[in-house]
Amino acid sequence: MKVKGKLKCSICGKTYDKPLQRCGCGEPVEFELFEGEPYIGKSVWERFWDFWPLEPALDFSLGEGDTPLVKSRLGDEFGIKLYLKNETVNPTWSFKDRGTFLAMSYALKAGYKTVGTVSTGNMAASVSAYATRFGLKAKILVSESAGDEKLKAVSVYGGEVIRVHGDYGRLYFESLKLGERLGVYFMNSDNPLRIEGYKSIAFEIAEEISPDYILIPTSSGGLFRGVAKGFIELYKSGLIEGLPKLIAVQAEGCSPICMAFREGREKVERFENPRTIAKAIANPYPPSGNALLKLLREFGWGCVSVSDDEIRKAQERLAREGLFVQPASATGIAALEKLNLPEGAKVVSVLTGSGLKVLGDVPKRDIKECSLERLTECF
Repeated sequence: MKVKGKLKCSICGKTYDKPLQRCGCGEPVEFELFEGEPYIGKSVWERFWDFWPLEPALDFSLGEGDTPLVKSRLGDEFGIKLYLKNETVNPTWSFKDRGTFLAMSYALKAGYKTVGTVSTGNMAASVSAYATRFGLKAKILVSESAGDEKLKAVSVYGGEVIRVHGDYGRLYFESLKLGERLGVYFMNSDNPLRIEGYKSIAFEIAEEISPDYILIPTSSGGLFRGVAKGFIELYKSGLIEGLPKLIAVQAEGCSPICMAFREGREKVERFENPRTIAKAIANPYPPSGNALLKLLREFGWGCVSVSDDEIRKAQERLAREGLFVQPASATGIAALEKLNLPEGAKVVSVLTGSGLKVLGDVPKRDIKECSLERLTECF
């Protein structure tokens, strides 16, 4: 299937005319920058039609995207104007649906019958749900440590879950080879169509405000790359006057990108013995790590890591505003304590996934017991 634009390696710059996921040098590829103008349309896919590498399969959309940008009272504590991009309201409760929809549109138009992904969480559920919607089979590869309870939210959509015993870090790369041999389209964490889908977050933010800073929970690096590409394309098209400063946020217990950034290295190294409550961003060897480091250096952006205690506190603070998020989603709010942002700065924190997916991690609260007859006394 023909797609618009060439693919370019994020590190060495080599270009490709055919669809693929990684360059011969081993680094991820992405579509070259698109330019265009916004249109009037119901969905973000219609309003930014010029910026997609293929025509989105709108008939199969589940209503992903166009999520709320919520003004937060927490900004008052830091002297900033804080906004929360609430990705928890996507169809499968995370930002992954944006990338899955565009990647699935490609898979359908390219004639694939089966799609796959390597994930134990948000992406697994998203691919399983959208494969069913698109009428495709799904192969979901998970680690041997993935719990049965967690996988129920994946298999319920009809995808085939395969628990793989062995080095989970190698599984990402092995799945791509397997897909080429068997004709399965793997849409893993930094698939180039996923990156294109994640651009839509930047487009929606820019429609409402001109932010100074964007705080992005970061694991593989795909979400960060997508939001960055979106703002860069808007700037190149003359639709915004300047770029916001993007901040990658990681958990201290698994922060390979922030470690490499602080130490001035050009390449990430495997983070040994990861341990954090923010499991959704606990990738010890992120496949887009080197590409993200290059972006941080090129644009003068930043990377901050936060502790589990800081994450828990931020999660509770968001809950008191009526937003229940995964620990990973709260990392941007936790980072505010460390950033010392300018007075009055407009800041957006991306809330990547719902806390309803990780109820087992929520501390038990005291619950009052009361008879109907004594109800008044219990108040």
